[in-house]
Amino acid sequence: MTAGAFRTSVLLLLAAVLLVVGPLSPALSSASFTAQTSNTGNRIGAAADWTPPTVAVQQPAGTLRDTTTVTALASDAETGIRSVVLSFQAVGATTWTTLCTATASPYTCSWSTRSVADGAYDLRAVATDNAGYVTTSAPVRATVGNTVTVVLAEPGDVVRGSISLATTLQNAGTAAYAVSVEYAPAGSTNANSWKTACTSTVAPYTCSWNTASVANGFYDLRATATANGVTTLSNVVTELLVDNAAPTAVMTDPGSPLRGTVTLAATASDADSGVARVVIQLAPNGTSSWQDACILTAPPYSCRYSTTSLAAGAYVFRAVATDAAGNTAMSAATAARTVDNSVASVAMEDPGAFLGGTATLTATANATAGIASIAIQVAPNGTTSWTTVCTPTASPFSCAWNSRSVADGLYDFRAVLTDATGATTTSAVVSARRVDNRAVRGVDVQTANGGATAGRLEAGDTMTFTYSTQMSPASIATGWNGAATAVTLRLRDGNLLSLGAAGDTVDVLRSNAAVNLGSVNLRGDYIKNNKTSTFNATMTATTVTVNGLPVTVVQITVGTLASGGALRTAPTTAAAAMVWTPSASATDLGGIASSNAPVTETGTLDREY
Repeated sequence: MTAGAFRTSVLLLLAAVLLVVGPLSPALSSASFTAQTSNTGNRIGAAADWTPPTVAVQQPAGTLRDTTTVTALASDAETGIRSVVLSFQAVGATTWTTLCTATASPYTCSWSTRSVADGAYDLRAVATDNAGYVTTSAPVRATVGNTVTVVLAEPGDVVRGSISLATTLQNAGTAAYAVSVEYAPAGSTNANSWKTACTSTVAPYTCSWNTASVANGFYDLRATATANGVTTLSNVVTELLVDNAAPTAVMTDPGSPLRGTVTLAATASDADSGVARVVIQLAPNGTSSWQDACILTAPPYSCRYSTTSLAAGAYVFRAVATDAAGNTAMSAATAARTVDNSVASVAMEDPGAFLGGTATLTATANATAGIASIAIQVAPNGTTSWTTVCTPTASPFSCAWNSRSVADGLYDFRAVLTDATGATTTSAVVSARRVDNRAVRGVDVQTANGGATAGRLEAGDTMTFTYSTQMSPASIATGWNGAATAVTLRLRDGNLLSLGAAGDTVDVLRSNAAVNLGSVNLRGDYIKNNKTSTFNATMTATTVTVNGLPVTVVQITVGTLASGGALRTAPTTAAAAMVWTPSASATDLGGIASSNAPVTETGTLDREY
């Protein structure tokens, strides 16, 4: 190729490059490209700004409410900041909402947070410099809370004296609040019943209420928080019992002289919060060196106490009662009573009010001459026909007794000590303890119509369950003592029986849980197919005498319809015997579980209810 052709080719190539690149690359000069071998006199120009700006959102302080300022910090050392766009989005969302575009420092926006729901939000800033470079900040988390929540803490179930009441404000912002805690008689519906207990104007909003300024009884509490003329109410703490009255306590005189194991007893009562515990104490006569003999938390407030650990001498006794609120009362001390274990003493321990199966019989004894043996004896109640059960010779003086060796009934127990010299001492008698080894089972179930329509389940009707022996009410329903208690009677449609009669069933619930009575198949059609109805009801347990022996009867009295419907009136031709399947979770007073063998209703066939 000739030199002229080479120059022509280079020029054409340069023109093409300038045509394509030149408008987009102002830093390149056509002077940089020539046909000469040496071009040291030309320079390639550097761009004015190759570095993106820096930008960050300042973390807002605390919970945001009303109108707040959002600030970003942005800088660019070369060409400066052209604009900063501040935006937000709810946490977990995918769309950013612009708050504002700031073009001069400080880069701030006003955000009216009441335009969004309370909750968590992310904030970010996008900065653009004058060279056109863009940087997006890392998001920062902020919480919006324009709804003030007032929460009054529960001070406890029972209170006395001055108590601290604490109120918490959530989403309170920076407004100045005046908090007032108010009280009213429990269950009051009159708005004018609320009175101020105490106030606070500084967080944490805690104030003191002197409960002695009100009568003993149940109260409801609430808190109010007021700012800028707007008052917000708290939750209501219901049925707080105020009890500033001391209980009463009376020590029972234990008698004199005292030997061996004795019974110490006291009576106590409290009309408001109830007695929480009774401590029976003793001290040498003429001193204040009181020591606890026993601590009792339930009536009867009595215990068995061994005096053998005490030095012989005169002692006084007293009882200290404390109620559930913490008020205390001290009984008067007894007269001086002599403790003397220098002679033989023996006591029969109470084996329990109800005995069945194998029972443990125990005696305590002391003799300065030494104990040769203890005879534990039993006799039919009120007789002197004593039979020796066992003769233990070493402590503990106890033995197992098969109560099935005697007929069911009431029995007395005693212990006879024989010391090393052959002298005997007889204990006081523990009398009228019942031996009952009858099988624990259901005996009968009956219904009675107490409503307007025979053969239809309705208010006033009753259902009665009879057991073979005395049952523990607490095993039928937790904490129950047999007194009338609210329950729910549930009637459910059942499957058809082989005899052709509908097998609608009844069971009993308490606090939405089944009581341990079991279920009853009515063997009649009292509710439509696949339907269930519930009735408010009352459950009561009583003791009656059958064949000379006490048994437990549980009666369910039906009240108003609580839910459902679709009830039927059983036809007069549908007479059948109900079948009760008792629960094996129910036990007698000795703790023996009931059989769950089905029990068929006795008597003439009839429609139930």
